[in-house]
This record gives sequence, C-alpha cells and structure tokens, in this order.
Amino acid sequence: MASSSSSSSSIDFSTAILIRVDQSGKGDFNKIQDAIESIPPNLNNSQLYFIWVKPGVYREKVVIPVDKPYITLSGTKASDTILVWSDGKVLLDSPTLTVFASDFVCRFLTIQNEFGTGAQAVAVRVAADNAAFYGCVIKSYQDTLLDGDGNHYFKNCYIEGATDFICGNASSLYEKCHLHSLSPKDGSITAQKRMSATEKSGYTFLGCKLTGSGLTYLGRPWGPYSRVVFAYSFFSNVVLPQGWNEWRDPSKQETVYYGEYKCYGPGADRKQRVKWSKQLSDDEAAVFLSKDFIGGKDWLRPAPSHFKNAPKSILSSL
Repeated sequence: MASSSSSSSSIDFSTAILIRVDQSGKGDFNKIQDAIESIPPNLNNSQLYFIWVKPGVYREKVVIPVDKPYITLSGTKASDTILVWSDGKVLLDSPTLTVFASDFVCRFLTIQNEFGTGAQAVAVRVAADNAAFYGCVIKSYQDTLLDGDGNHYFKNCYIEGATDFICGNASSLYEKCHLHSLSPKDGSITAQKRMSATEKSGYTFLGCKLTGSGLTYLGRPWGPYSRVVFAYSFFSNVVLPQGWNEWRDPSKQETVYYGEYKCYGPGADRKQRVKWSKQLSDDEAAVFLSKDFIGGKDWLRPAPSHFKNAPKSILSSL
C-alpha cells in the first residue's frame, strides 16, 4: 500500500532536515509546536523532517497538521523528554498530542494527559495513516490512546490507563509493549471500534506485557465487530478470569472477534473465559502475527542516518 501523502519511492529516507527544540534556548525553537509550524505545508512532501526535542518538560498541546507528512518527533529517551498537558472536557479536544498527518514517527518521548479521573482525557490521538511510535511512554487514565484510523505500529512502548485506554478503529500492531492498568476493578484495556465484518481494522498485541494495580478486562466492544488479538503475551493476575466484556450488549457476542494465542502468566488461564472469545489455532493466528497485518512493509521506514540543517527560511519563519 502506497503512502496516502505521496509516493514513497520519491523520498530519500536516509536523509532528513534537522530542527532542534530546546527549552534552554540553545536550539532552533523553544517549543515543539513552533518547530512544527515552521515546516512548510505540503501534502506531496518529498522531504523528511526530524524534530529533535532536547530533554525537558514541555507543557503544551501539540498538533501535527494534515498537510505536514513525513515528520519525525524524537527525544533522546522517554524518561527525560516529556510532553504534558491537562484537558478532559471534550474527547477530541483533550489530546496532548494529535496526529493528522500521514507518515508520522514518534520516538523516545513521554506524552501525558494529567487530567486524571472523571472524564475522557486523551494523551495521544492518531487520526492519520502510516504512524509509528518507538520507545514512547503514553499516560493518562481514561481513553489514554485514541488509536483512531489508518495503519499504525507501536514498538517497545509503555501505555498506562484505566478505562478503555487503547481505543479507536485503527489497524494497529503493538509489538513488545507494556500495558499497565490503573483500574481498581472492572476496567478495560481496549475498546476497539470496528463497525462491520468487512473492515480490516483491529488491534494485535504481539509479545506484550500486561500489568496493573487492580483488575481489568482485556477489552470491550466500542463497535459491534470489535477485533482484538493478544499473542505470545504475558498476563499478570490483573486480568479478570472472564477476560472480555460485552459492554452490556449480549448481541455483540455474536459479532466481536476476541482472540488469544500462546499467552502465558497467571492471567492467561482460559478456564473461566467467556465462551464467545477464542483460543486461536496456528492458522487462525497467522494473519495477526506479522507486520503484514498493517501493511507495514510498504510504509515503515528506518530512522534517517544523515541530517541537513534547516534552511534559514524555516528558522526565521516565526
């Protein structure tokens, strides 16, 4: 599948224009959003932009506009490069980071919504195709990660919340991620929103780790054809014995697709699982176990190895 923004064959993936963000004033910009706004809008962009965020706590809301594809937003390590805001009034207005542009990459950042309990408070909203997150920490309480539409990839990320904290209608592969539930009881890790049997969307969790401080379901159906698969993943005793929740709608038992494959740990015992979830066979699991599930071979790209300084026209744009 080709990128939705331009033909990837026209792009030199080894080289990016480097823009530095540093709160101390030693970078090109002091704020992340200022760096993003300096990039010229171009839906047919054939140039990679690499925004390097120096360590610090950045208190701002950040939006990647739809007309700025091929941006990488990168810290050095998530523990010391933190993007944080606090908003829980309206779901789609609440995110600390919103991604509307395709072919976006986020690396080694903590992204947090500090609003707390009592409202939908999104830390990250991904509303574009071909987005990848590596080594990120994503934290809130309710609806932490609004994993909306498109093909997405998360690797070595830590994702924390209590209620439906990974939700939306994307086709996403979570590889070697750590999911941590804050729910005291009856929370849900996922609320996937697939609306029909013909949609390709769904969430696969491959080689992940599930921990928490209370009790949680693996998922409940936001959409009637909700599809979630956990494979080769460790379940601590935070996972409720039933495993999955119908969200007060028994009719969804007939249409959801909830599967487990070769998971282990005290929460992986399927003796008391709801009968409408699946213990997948090798053949049933195969489609979920590689990057083919998200068409990743066509759009996932390596980190650039060469960098060019940003043109003066960009640095003097604000």
